[in-house]
Amino acid sequence: MSNQENVVILQARMSSRRLPGKVMLPLNGKPMIYWQIKRILKAKEVASLVVATSKDPSDDPLVEYLDSIGIECFRGSLDNVFSRFHEIVLGKLPKNIVRLTADCPLIMPEILDVMLKQFCVQDVEYMSNALVPTFPDGLDIEIFTRECFEKLTTLELSPEELEHVTLGINNRRGAFHVSNFSDSRDRSALRWTVDYLEDFDFVQEIYGHFKGLEVTFTYQDVLDFLEQNPDKKSKISGNRRNEALKKPSKGYH
Repeated sequence: MSNQENVVILQARMSSRRLPGKVMLPLNGKPMIYWQIKRILKAKEVASLVVATSKDPSDDPLVEYLDSIGIECFRGSLDNVFSRFHEIVLGKLPKNIVRLTADCPLIMPEILDVMLKQFCVQDVEYMSNALVPTFPDGLDIEIFTRECFEKLTTLELSPEELEHVTLGINNRRGAFHVSNFSDSRDRSALRWTVDYLEDFDFVQEIYGHFKGLEVTFTYQDVLDFLEQNPDKKSKISGNRRNEALKKPSKGYH
């Protein structure tokens, strides 16, 4: 694999309206984003990672922390997240881009690896496991080629499409060769993302159970734990998936 074969761009900001500063909330003694980054970098198919955040002063503490642990960071427009991605892509020229958001600390590196391998052998421009959701909310992964992203830059994108980077693809599926990656069974009703304090309480339960194994616990490990402890789930309804897309002004970026 070349140095820039598969580059992860992780969107993060401190000014989330529903749960401000959530990416820095303490989880087993470390900020939530620390564990997510460690888990992403455990994926063998990932070459490098960049955190895409904003120039807004509210993101200064996040950038200072990422600098302190040696994580590359790019600062750009607060609302035009697409422009952040564009600058990173121009600078790195990756073959493939993985888009992730920093409200998903239960990211599963083994799923990321399988999807990247599938993406590299399929003749597609864009792959997601959320076009037809079957994975828990919070395990969303999107992969697209640099050429696919460059095609997006030539289009007249709406403000919503500039805020939600891949919405331009989803709104024009006929113009792109897309593929959905599905789970072995439909678990889309499970909520593993962090938008509210109740979501974070659930994630704390998971990380508390796997203390000392924060980077190595697997998808099956969490499913087994939840099967054995059916009361352990987010108090927020699972039908709020993609709430940010339904209300663009409340987006997470």
